[in-house]
Amino acid sequence: MSSVIIRAAVLLDLPTLLQFEQGVISAERPFDCTLGKGEIRYYDLEMMIAARHIQLLVAELDGILIGSGYARIEDAKPYLDHRQYAYLGFMFTRPEHRGKGVNQKIIEALKEWSASQGVTELKLDVYCENAQAIRAYEKVGFVKYMTTMRTSIDN
Repeated sequence: MSSVIIRAAVLLDLPTLLQFEQGVISAERPFDCTLGKGEIRYYDLEMMIAARHIQLLVAELDGILIGSGYARIEDAKPYLDHRQYAYLGFMFTRPEHRGKGVNQKIIEALKEWSASQGVTELKLDVYCENAQAIRAYEKVGFVKYMTTMRTSIDN
């Protein structure tokens, strides 16, 4: 059996990455009533592939992309004990490959890249009602930290 390869995304991966982006959005729609109707875009994937402060990775199995994720170096608030952190996002695994450790391999590679950039803190956002994703992130060492709250103002 072949093993999953984790590598940096390249421009030739764009068509599949655009599909993954819509997969992320479809998975998040049930948790977010503020998302616009119809097809929307979260990411500027071409910029992310080229950017030096972002590492966009893909998981590949037998020549087929099966997952993605990125780390983006951000400046921390001046009162924190770390100067920068890596924000993780675009975590996607094709449904038929979920539960096989693909996301875990991507996160491990993003941790390694982040450490190579001098970063010691990782952060990500996950919807509080997305119990499956929360469990997956807890498995790789993330802990719940803060809850963002919202409301709409009806006129």
